[in-house]
Amino acid sequence: MKILRNYTFTICLLLGIILGGVSGFIFGEKTQVIKPIGDLFLNLMFVMIVPLVFLSVASAIAGMKQMKRLGKIIGTVFAVFVMTALLAAIIAFIGVTLFNPLHSVNTSALLSHLPTMPAEKGKTIGDILVSTFTVSDFLALFTKANLLPLILFSILFGLATTMLGEKGKPIADLLHSGTAVILKMIQIIMYAAPIGLGCYFATTVGSLGPQILNGYLNAFLLYLTLTVIYFFGMNTLYAFIAGGKAGIQTFWKNVIPPALTAIATSSSAASIPVNLVATKKMGVPDDIAETVIPLGANTHKDGSVIGGMIKIAFLFTLFGKDMTSPTSIVAIILVAFLVGAVMGAIPSGGMTGELLICSIFGFSPELVGTIMIISTIIDIPATLLNSTGNTVCSMLITRFVEGKNWLLNKN
Repeated sequence: MKILRNYTFTICLLLGIILGGVSGFIFGEKTQVIKPIGDLFLNLMFVMIVPLVFLSVASAIAGMKQMKRLGKIIGTVFAVFVMTALLAAIIAFIGVTLFNPLHSVNTSALLSHLPTMPAEKGKTIGDILVSTFTVSDFLALFTKANLLPLILFSILFGLATTMLGEKGKPIADLLHSGTAVILKMIQIIMYAAPIGLGCYFATTVGSLGPQILNGYLNAFLLYLTLTVIYFFGMNTLYAFIAGGKAGIQTFWKNVIPPALTAIATSSSAASIPVNLVATKKMGVPDDIAETVIPLGANTHKDGSVIGGMIKIAFLFTLFGKDMTSPTSIVAIILVAFLVGAVMGAIPSGGMTGELLICSIFGFSPELVGTIMIISTIIDIPATLLNSTGNTVCSMLITRFVEGKNWLLNKN
């Protein structure tokens, strides 16, 4: 019964989307009458994005001050998180290249019903870098169009708080409390998600026609395939790097509780306590486990990276954008990597990743709801990869901090 309670929200969300899809299929353009309900829900979520990104990223960095061996562990955490997330992005890129979710969909028929992309202006590489990573005014940070500059500001704010030690403690406590408050606010708003997303999806299907449903089904099947490959293949590889054959045995012996918790709750944040217990049973030192697991739940989500790649491919294919040039490939992989860092550790991720994709690639913010549907249908397997990815990363980090014999020393 407890697992059923944990699934209640996900079931209601899926039912809302299914009913919306059926309504759109039956009533067509008439579903536009309920479009304001979907827009109302999206707007409520939009206003949560900026405080969520700032508070969650800054508080995660500020929490590092509790670590011993600060410098070495921070450097190793950063390297391992970046490496595994980039590998997830590359694997996902190969997946969408081999099987594009919209390969059987008549995208030209959909374009007339979608928000148009703004005309691209000629920009130098320098202009693109400056506009992507910085803003010229402090207030411009706090808009949903400038998420990357906001993330950089949040990281610097968190680092400064950490470096101040006791003087920064009141700010660190405020950041942690603020994060909890914002997540609770999003949880309250998300109670309306089955109705809000259902109405949005009804108008989407009503406008675009049932052919869009094939795209979502293909996206789900592709994600399940990539989940199997990554969960069994890459996690085993990482465990082997961390501790050889003994590492593989240790990982698979202890990963079941975190995996089941992730599946049952669809929340990386809810999986933190079970993950902490599991990693300590594996022999991961307390200071590493208590840093990697909470920090990873907020900033390192391989499952969200893979989902981000599918969403990018979805929009690129709809609008006929090139995914094959070297520049496009690098940009797509890097943005998918960033999606894993900004997605919230809550069911469906809080919309930050979708907004980042639209912001960086110049898609209309109105398309956020279109790709947020993908977040909903992949939520359970994505959480599985997010949670267990941090479990195996704690082993990798221990290997590089403690040495290759860490498992023997533990035994």
